[in-house]
Amino acid sequence: MKEKANTLYPQRKINGTVGFLLNELKPKGKIFTVFNMISLPIMLVGIVLIYIRFSQGLGAVTNLTQQVPWGLWIGFDVVTGVAFAGGAYVLAFLVYILNLKKFKPILRVTILNGFLAYLFYSGALLLDLGRPTSVINVIIGNNFGVSSVMFLVGWHFLLYMLALLLEFSPAIAEWLNAKKAHRILSAATLGAVIFGITLSVLHQSGIGALFLMAEDKIHPLWHNSYMPLMFVVSSIFGGIALVIIEGSISRKVFSSQYDESHDHKSILHGLARICAGGMFLYLVMTVLVFIHEQNAVYLSTTWGAWYLVEILGFVFVPMLLFCQSCIKPNQIVIKIAAVMTLLGILLNRMNVSIIAFRWDAAEAYVPSWQEFIVTLTIIFIEIWVFRWIVRRMPVIRKSPDWAKDKH
Repeated sequence: MKEKANTLYPQRKINGTVGFLLNELKPKGKIFTVFNMISLPIMLVGIVLIYIRFSQGLGAVTNLTQQVPWGLWIGFDVVTGVAFAGGAYVLAFLVYILNLKKFKPILRVTILNGFLAYLFYSGALLLDLGRPTSVINVIIGNNFGVSSVMFLVGWHFLLYMLALLLEFSPAIAEWLNAKKAHRILSAATLGAVIFGITLSVLHQSGIGALFLMAEDKIHPLWHNSYMPLMFVVSSIFGGIALVIIEGSISRKVFSSQYDESHDHKSILHGLARICAGGMFLYLVMTVLVFIHEQNAVYLSTTWGAWYLVEILGFVFVPMLLFCQSCIKPNQIVIKIAAVMTLLGILLNRMNVSIIAFRWDAAEAYVPSWQEFIVTLTIIFIEIWVFRWIVRRMPVIRKSPDWAKDKH
C-alpha cells in the first residue's frame, strides 16, 4: 500500500520542484489509442487554421459576414458550451449550500470540467473577434459602456473563471504536496463557491440578455422577453446531463482511480431527478411564453414543425425518461435521456444563435469546414488537458491522507 501511495502522490526528493514537474510532463497511459489517433491529426490541422485566421483574418477560414458576425465559434463554443458547463455551479450549490454530501465524490471533476470549458471557450471567443487584442474593451467598458450587457457578461465570465480556479486549487496543492497552501486555499473555498454560484447565474442570464436585443433577427418562436431566465434554467439540466455523460465515460477511462465505496448508482439517480425537475420547470415556462406571445400561428409553418422537434423531441421526451428512471431506476435510460438532453440544449442554442437567426435572410449562414475543424480542435485540446490533469492530480481518486480532513 505504501508503494502504491508513492505512485499516486510522487514526492519531490533530489531533483526538487523542477524535476518533479518535468517528470509529470511525461506521458502516462497508452499513447496509440483510437482517440489519440483521431484527435491528433485534427488538432494539427486546426492549429494551422488558427494561425491562418490570426494572420489573414476571419474571411480566410470562415463564412462570417458583416450581416452575420457571430457564427459557429460563438453559437457552439461559447453560447452552447457555457450551458454545458452549468453542472459546476449546480453541484457546488448542492454540496456546499444544501450540504448534499452524496454528490461530493463527483464535485472536483465537475469543477475541473467547468473551469476548462470556460478557459477554452474564452479562446474560442478570441477567435471570433475581428481584432482579438480589443477584447480588453469588454472588460474596461470602452466602446460599450459600463452599463452594457456585454460589459457585465465579460466581467462575470472573467471572475467566474477565477472562482472556479480557486475552487479547484486545493487539488493542485495536494498534487504539489503544498500543505500550507492547501490550508489557505481550502479555507477560501466556501467564499469562492458562493461568489461563483452568483456569477454563474448572472452570466448565464446575461448571455440570454444579449439576444434580447436581436428581436428583429431571431424567429419569434425562439425570441421572448424571458430568455435570460430560460437560459439559466436550461443550463441547470443541460449541465447536469453533461455530468452524467462525462461521468459515465470517465468511469471507464479512469476506472482504476474511482473509489468503489461510493454509491455511484445513487448519485446517478439523484442527478436524473434534478434533470427531471429542471426540465419540467423549463417546459412550464415554455408553454406560458408560447401562450403569452401568441405563437400558435407559427405552428403550421416549417419553422413551427422545427420548433416542435426541439421542444417535444429533446425536452419533453427526455424529461419523461428521467421521470421513469426516478420511479424505476435504470442507468441505461438515464444515459439515453442525458444524451437527448444535450442534443436539445445544442439545438436550442444553435436555433437562437445561428439557425433561426436572420431566418428570413435571402442567403443563410452555413459554417465552413474550417470552422468545424477549429471547433473540434478546441474540444480535443480541452479533453487532452482534462485527461492530463486527472491522471496526475487527486480529481477522481482519493486525496492524500494529510488533506482528507480538510477536503
